Amino acid sequence: MIDVKGLVKRYGNKTVLDGIDLSVAEGECLALLGHNGAGKTTFMKIVLGLVRADSGWVDILGGAAGRREARTGIGYLPENIAFHPMLTGRETLETCCRLKGRAAGEAGGLLERVELGEAADRPVSTYSKGMRQRLGLAQALIGEPRLLVLDEPTSGLDPMLRRRFFSIVEEFKGRGVAILLSSHQLTELEARTDRAAILRQGRLVAEGALSDLRRQAALPIRVRLRSESIDSIHDQLGGRRINGQSLELTCAHEDRIGFLRRLTELPVDIDDLEWGMPGLDDLYAHFDEQGGQRP
Repeated sequence: MIDVKGLVKRYGNKTVLDGIDLSVAEGECLALLGHNGAGKTTFMKIVLGLVRADSGWVDILGGAAGRREARTGIGYLPENIAFHPMLTGRETLETCCRLKGRAAGEAGGLLERVELGEAADRPVSTYSKGMRQRLGLAQALIGEPRLLVLDEPTSGLDPMLRRRFFSIVEEFKGRGVAILLSSHQLTELEARTDRAAILRQGRLVAEGALSDLRRQAALPIRVRLRSESIDSIHDQLGGRRINGQSLELTCAHEDRIGFLRRLTELPVDIDDLEWGMPGLDDLYAHFDEQGGQRP
């Protein structure tokens, strides 16, 4: 659905994207991560056909970005979406349907899908930020898109509506829709995306599934255990004492089985054990701090 090779984009003397190789397959969700100014928005604009690359190969839905087939096959939710405040939610979505060449009658079902059915005939000026965000998601879903490009899509949504949003994402993934998603809410992406791509100063510094990124980063696993014999365990394994009855230890990712074996061989009882694998926020911080060098 997205196939980009050697992508370069410059604005004057500033290189915004520098040799990006990235793809998103049918039915796959890719999280595009990076600090403000890393090049995420420019990459999305090139995918949408709003900005032209200076060099490199860009294939979107089987052809050039920006052509009619690509525009009609993409649903886009920008980070800061704005609608006419005097139009109702239904009028807004009906207008978006017509602009995309779809029947205005699609609007009702989409409003129900994002839980705005009861507010459909209220002016957008009365909508909360979360409601406007859901209206933006509804317009991105017009016409059964083959590719969804979502920039900070859960901004302004409460936890229950975030769960509903990601259930919609899973539904569309199941239909074979490709999803390119950018968000600073890293913890909520861990179990919901297939791969992550990390940009730093316009360069792709890491890309892969979470398990691949963990192997590349080689960050330690945090282990917290609780025991009435915490003094004895501390004497044998070291670590950091917590509240008198708990101990925090670390082990290398490749040594986790051996570490667990050593714990089971201790001549004491362990009452509780928690494993803390490096999360996406830990991995992002690691690769971002590498100085822009590829792993």
